[in-house]
Amino acid sequence: MDFWKRLFGRRRHVSVQPQRLDYLNEALALERQGDYDAALTSYRLALRDHPADLRVLQNIAIAFTKTNRHDEAIRHYRRALEIDPDLAGAHYGLGFLLLRRGETEHAVEHLRTFLQRPPRGPDADKWVEHAQRALQQLAEEGLS
Repeated sequence: MDFWKRLFGRRRHVSVQPQRLDYLNEALALERQGDYDAALTSYRLALRDHPADLRVLQNIAIAFTKTNRHDEAIRHYRRALEIDPDLAGAHYGLGFLLLRRGETEHAVEHLRTFLQRPPRGPDADKWVEHAQRALQQLAEEGLS
């Protein structure tokens, strides 16, 4: 019966809306599978739909870091910090990327900012300890 109603137009007023994909979750799943290039494509699509989404910006920065595209990772962390200057994860990631580049002074600033407002949660302690060890090592080397 429904077929005949649709065929003869009795339900003309019902519009079919295309469903948007959840690109962020798709990217996270692809990353878990180790397909970082496909994940980056999905992150870019998620970013297109939501250019100020901090989760997307941080996750895309992490994926760029894992694929050794540090300049792109730094750019996305900085964009996230433009939106939320207190974003602990972005300070953490950016701090360590800047250390790799040899930009010690800026790296120390970001790691200290991270430690001022560290995240909470089951994995937070290891990130805090990692940042503290890095700063302590830099101080011992006379670089901070």
